[in-house]
Amino acid sequence: MYPTPADGGRGDEESPAAGIRPEILASWRRSQARGIDREGAALPVEHDLDPDSRLVRAAAPVLERLRERFSGLPVTVTLADARARIVERLGDSAGLALMDAASLVLGANVDERFMGTSSVSMVLSTRAPFVVVGHEHYLHGLKELTCMAAPVRDPVGGTVQGVVNLSVPRTLADPGMALVLQDATDRIGERLLELTRTRERELMRSFRRIREPDGRGAGPDLAPGDLLRPGEPAPRLTAQERLGLLEHAIELISSSGTAYAEVPLAGGRVALLRRRELCHGDAEGAAVEVGFQDAGGAGTPEAVTAIAPGGRHALLSAPGTATATDTAERTAPVEAPYAADEARADEPGPAPPGADRAADAWLLLVGEPRVGRLAAEARGRLSLLNEAGTRLGTTLDMRQTAEELARIAVPRFADLVVVDLSDGILTDEDPLPGRPCPEVALRRVVVWAGRDVGGAPPGGTEEQPVDYPAGTPQHRCLESGRPVADSVPAGVPADGGHPVGLLGEGTHSYLGAPLSARGCVLGLVGFYRRGGTRPYEQDDLTLAGELAARAATSLDNARRYRRERLASLTLQRSLLPRALPRLRAVDLASRYLPADARAGVGGDWFDAIPLSGTRVALVVGDVPGNGLHAAATMGRLRTAVRTLAAQDLLPEEVLAHLDDLISRTFDEPAGSPAGDQDPATGATCLYAVYDPVSCRCTAARAGHPPPALLVPDEPARVIELPSGPPLGLGGLQPYESTTVDLPTDSLLALYTDGLLKESRGYGDTEVRTAQLLASLDGSGPALEDVCDGVTDALLPGGPRDDVALLLARVHPLPADQVASWEFPSDPSVVSRARALVSAQLAAWDLSDLDFSTGLVVSELVTNAVRYGGQGPIGLRLLRDDALICEVSDRSNTSPRIRRAATTEEGGRGLFLVAQFTSNWGVRYMPQGKTVWAEQLPRTRHPASEVDEQALLALFDEPK
Repeated sequence: MYPTPADGGRGDEESPAAGIRPEILASWRRSQARGIDREGAALPVEHDLDPDSRLVRAAAPVLERLRERFSGLPVTVTLADARARIVERLGDSAGLALMDAASLVLGANVDERFMGTSSVSMVLSTRAPFVVVGHEHYLHGLKELTCMAAPVRDPVGGTVQGVVNLSVPRTLADPGMALVLQDATDRIGERLLELTRTRERELMRSFRRIREPDGRGAGPDLAPGDLLRPGEPAPRLTAQERLGLLEHAIELISSSGTAYAEVPLAGGRVALLRRRELCHGDAEGAAVEVGFQDAGGAGTPEAVTAIAPGGRHALLSAPGTATATDTAERTAPVEAPYAADEARADEPGPAPPGADRAADAWLLLVGEPRVGRLAAEARGRLSLLNEAGTRLGTTLDMRQTAEELARIAVPRFADLVVVDLSDGILTDEDPLPGRPCPEVALRRVVVWAGRDVGGAPPGGTEEQPVDYPAGTPQHRCLESGRPVADSVPAGVPADGGHPVGLLGEGTHSYLGAPLSARGCVLGLVGFYRRGGTRPYEQDDLTLAGELAARAATSLDNARRYRRERLASLTLQRSLLPRALPRLRAVDLASRYLPADARAGVGGDWFDAIPLSGTRVALVVGDVPGNGLHAAATMGRLRTAVRTLAAQDLLPEEVLAHLDDLISRTFDEPAGSPAGDQDPATGATCLYAVYDPVSCRCTAARAGHPPPALLVPDEPARVIELPSGPPLGLGGLQPYESTTVDLPTDSLLALYTDGLLKESRGYGDTEVRTAQLLASLDGSGPALEDVCDGVTDALLPGGPRDDVALLLARVHPLPADQVASWEFPSDPSVVSRARALVSAQLAAWDLSDLDFSTGLVVSELVTNAVRYGGQGPIGLRLLRDDALICEVSDRSNTSPRIRRAATTEEGGRGLFLVAQFTSNWGVRYMPQGKTVWAEQLPRTRHPASEVDEQALLALFDEPK
């Protein structure tokens, strides 16, 4: 229910009909807020209208034919001007009487502010054809009529000059009448163009008669921009100079306060332009003359003239003809000429040097100020589009792009710009193709009215959700998918969605354009102009649509880039370690710097892998290329390295398996080119294993830079490692490893070759390595600071190639946390080994693990005695975060779990080991193997009581 007006509305106001359109309801609400009486509005009437105005003269014959076409029908034809004043009425007597009863007389203003909802006010508000069906009228006296209205546009500038309205009883309304009305308004527009051309021709003829009464000035017709002199070659002017003269001439004609202009030309010459007022009947215009001189003021003016675009004529004359002043004086009585004294009186300020000589120069352009202003505005639109092409989309960021659009449009095209983006694209959802539902969730990302207005800077407002109800211009814009113009009265509740508080009181002009790209609507941009003196016209709608389209393309590019970047970063995070493990044996820190800083993805990688026996594997690698493809290849290699590391292989064996994996021939799909290589071919890798018990590091490399080592109280140095070939080259030579002793708190630095490259991608490796060692020598105890110091010293301007850096400060396992024994290969040592282990556990306060550890030791030592071959058997206990039991022998046979039959006495040892430990495995040595089992203390990993029956049931034969 809409509220009843306080002054004279019906007391029994009914609810709006369900069939009334939302935009009509919004207009009703505005009308009611203004307190307009629905029974009889008081319309202001102006009685001093010009009966012979340009609009009336152009429309008169067309309206007469329109009246004749509907003769015999109760149809009324009304013409209103751009200010909503009725300037002409035609129709049958009954229709005219009805208009008189509603105070719709000549001179009456039918704007929404006075009359409420009407077809004329809706056209002037939306700048588009509109039909108001009977019950949609705000005034009760018009509810029996259907009114169809269409705008009359001036073809020269596209501005709305007036509105033609057809009023017909609603029972006789026919959709075909709207088509007839549209044809009539188009014809009026054509007549307006004919009148404009007639006025231009009259001004030109008048100037020729004034300037050259003897007819000598009658020159040939010229094409736009021609520079010609009868019987002589064209002056030496470039195309840019000709265009510059025309542009300055148009600016002079459209300006009311400027009479002179100087245009510098090549060769030190200066073109002097002077504006002269013209008048012929009701046609008022100006002429621009041009003369030339050198920069010092000397020289004789040259005879030059040009024609503005549009086909308007310019007059050529030779040097030595009478001056404009003399001509005006001797032809003063002829058709309202311009007089020199009057011209000087109207010209503001003193004339520039050389102006008198310019007065003796040649005609450049003749035209009307209005046409000149339109031409200047057209050039401004082209300039704005050109600027948008260079400034929009400079960054691949959606919010920044929206800010760029706002800064471009204010103040040249709008006083306020609002950009709303779809909530979906801001949350990385793909927009649905086609026109969106007008109720799509939008978020306001930009409100910008310029710094002088006090508005928030672009992007400075929080992204608040906005909702545009049905009937608002924003809703219509999203629904139609086309730019929409409308007027926005400030302070009216129906227009609360417009942030016009920054523009002040009054009625403002609004233009909304959808941000559409590649068949999807990404949001909405709203342009506002303060006040109603410069409403948005058809040319503005075209410009806004083009600006919005360019901005939408940049927004969509930014959206796609953001989606791809998120996918790349997700891949990168899944392929690189999310966080380095926290180990007692080493302190770790790392840096990853991709060459493509925007994408954040590259082919270099690093890893730290915990191994059995408290050891740790340190790995760095480099895949050829960079970007997403290299990152995918890197992920494959890193997964392979982790798989091989889990088998406790020696470093050289890990590299050999990687080389075999990459160089192995893979099945080619049909039609693929022969000889394709694995993209990982040529990758490099460094694999090092640190043992905190022996305090030794064993490392091997495949075409990778060797690691750097910083030992306490010693200078940093490079560990000399045998250089194996890059991976994937087919085993050119075997890989070799080197073992070095690492004192406590030694620092290992593993890196990729991108750290040693200079800004151009290459450099002296020895010099760069020396810089790396120097930065390590000057490092402090904090590993994160060491990383920063290394990257700052070697990469001050950022990386030119992908860089991975892994630092590890090593610590030995304390001697009191290691216990080891050696036994002969004899079954009798099993009980002794169990007793020694039990005593050690008691010393370590781990008696709660006595039973399970005794069982593990018994089984592993028994297996070593039975299958380990001749030689001593080693037993070692390691106390770290977990209790680790290791049994070594001289055999290389691989133990495995198997299901023992019920009749077998053995075969269950490793099964029991697996049941009583958290993890177990085997690692091989150059001679022999080590079987290890790991248990977590019960205080950290509580275990339930062993169910003997359930355990024995596991060995039952399946029935």
